[in-house]
Formats: sequence, C-alpha cells, structure tokens
Amino acid sequence: MAPTTLRPPLAPPAAGTRVASLDALRVLAVCGVVAIHLFGLIVVAPDLRGTPTWWAGAALDLGFVWVVPVFVMISGVLTLDPRAHSRGVAAFYARRAKKIVPALVAWHLIYLFVVRAFLRGEELTAAGVTRMLLDAKVFTALYFLWLVLGLYAVAPVLAAFLSGGGPRRARVLAATLLGWTAVAFLLPGLAESLGLARPLSLGVWTMWWPYVGYFVLGWAVRDVLLTRRATLWTGLAALVLAAEIVWQYGTAAPGSLLALVSPVSYLGPAVMALSLAVFLVGRSALRHLRPSPWLTRLSDASFGVFLMHLLVFETIKRLAPWLADAHAPLLLGCTYLMVLALSFGASIALSRVPYLRALV
Repeated sequence: MAPTTLRPPLAPPAAGTRVASLDALRVLAVCGVVAIHLFGLIVVAPDLRGTPTWWAGAALDLGFVWVVPVFVMISGVLTLDPRAHSRGVAAFYARRAKKIVPALVAWHLIYLFVVRAFLRGEELTAAGVTRMLLDAKVFTALYFLWLVLGLYAVAPVLAAFLSGGGPRRARVLAATLLGWTAVAFLLPGLAESLGLARPLSLGVWTMWWPYVGYFVLGWAVRDVLLTRRATLWTGLAALVLAAEIVWQYGTAAPGSLLALVSPVSYLGPAVMALSLAVFLVGRSALRHLRPSPWLTRLSDASFGVFLMHLLVFETIKRLAPWLADAHAPLLLGCTYLMVLALSFGASIALSRVPYLRALV
C-alpha cells in the first residue's frame, strides 16, 4: 500500500535537463505577479473597499501573495545544485552576472527615463534618483533584481555547506532562517504597539537577506513528492491559508494581535506556509508533466515578463486610460490578458535578438 504522505524522491535530473513542473510553476507565478500589479488597483481604490468588486480584486491580488517566495524557491533548486558550482566560484559569478547585470542596468534606466520621466511626466532630480536607487524603489518589482543579485552572492557558500549534509541539514537550515526572518519582521510591529518605533528597512545591499530562507527551502524540499491524497489535503490547506490571508487583509485592524503575529507580507508566517504548500502541490501534481518546447519557451520568457509587464501596462494606461479603471473589473480583466500576451510575446521576441536577449 502506498504511503499517505510522501512518495520516493525524484532522481536528480541530468545536468542541463528541464524539470517541467518547475517550468510550469514559474509560468504560473509570473501570471500571478501580473495579477497582483493589475488587480491591486481595485484593492487600493478607497471607495470600493468592502464591496464585492473589492473582495474579488483582493482575492486576485492577495491570493497570489506566494509568487515571489515560490520564484525564490525555484531559484534555490537550480542555483544551490552542486553542479551549478562545479567550475568554481569565479565561473559561477561570471555566468550569473552575465544574466542579471545587463538586465538590472537596462531596466532601471528604462523605468527611470521611459516610464517615470516620459510616460508619467515626473521630474527626476539627482537626489531623488539616488534615493530611489539606494532604497531599491526605482519602480515596482525592480527590487527583485537586487534580491536575486544578493542571493547569487551568497549561493556558493550555501551550496558548499549544503552539499555534504543531505536533506536534514538543508531543512534545518531553511527552518532556522525562515524562523529568524519571521521574528525579525514581527518585532517592528510589536515594538510599535508598545510605543517604540523600530522600523526595519531594506535597500539595494540588504534586500536579499530575508529571502535566504526561501532560497534554501527550495533546495531542501526539491525532491519531496506528496501522494495523491496528501497533495489534495495540502492543496486544500493552501486554499484555506489564501482565504485567511485575503480575509485578514480585508478585516483585521492594523494593530490587532493577528496583524502583529502574522502580518500579510511575503515574510509573514502564513505566507511562508502558503508558499511551501503551493510549491509542494505544484511539484507533486505536475510530477508526470513532460518538458515541451512551448512550456520551455514560456518558462524562459517569464523573467522578461516579470521585468517588462509594468512597462507594457504603463504604455496602455497612457494610450487608453479607461483600460486601467479599477471600477470596471471585467475591462481590467481584459487588460490583464492583454498585458500578459504582449509581455510574453515581447519577451520571446527579444530573446531571439542578439544583445537584446541579455535583457530578458
């Protein structure tokens, strides 16, 4: 009789082979990123709060709160593999820098001068730009590039430590790092409730550290496959957690006990549990999925979609503002599909152009 919790772990894929379940999770996650940024317009509309439209928008926004953690977990699976470091630290850094640095520089310039200055008409000053750069706030989502850059910086040390310790070492380290992070991000709220302002801020050089736990967690559970029954129950648990997060965001007072001990953020305990559940369910439910050209193409394009979808959306808003109206949710849904299609198409097209492929 099959066990009720776990199946035997997957054999490690050969170097250079694709893991279709990770490709599918990456595509689903980037679709969730776009949903957060578009349907979030409904959530921040004060006159819609509490209406059925607002709750629908909150479900499509907060229901995808797991996407960035799962992106980081997928990166951990691929980046902490000893084979990624077989040629030495210098070669590892050179490969990763070739992928991330051109995109980091180019997209910061694009969002500063094309989106902020041209499309939005903002006046850029040296002091303002410097502040945005140091705070990793040049534009929504670009912080992720600094996050990934920092994780790449510590990856060789982590990979060396994990390579000889087996699953237990990886899981203990992941649990310790996530627990440490959760407490670190609970303390400012608890301190404020006591009248002690102790904000915790992140910038370009510190954006990565809260996500090291997710990074290691991806590697720690990379081979965990749930049985069909366990997949079903874990999926139901994920739905309950997602519903609780949406409900909490819509009803819990900012200073309430629930908001203090489990804040709705990528680094809150409920989101950590939800992200793990989504990763395990995705890996287990899609374990028989085979790599295919179209899935590989979409997965490879997801990085470019992450980077350019807000540029596409800002352009649409400039040309047809009514397509971004939070009070017209069906129309906003059509805009969401349009942004996805254009972003995937542009990312795939750019990936075939010499030099420009370095940006996606």
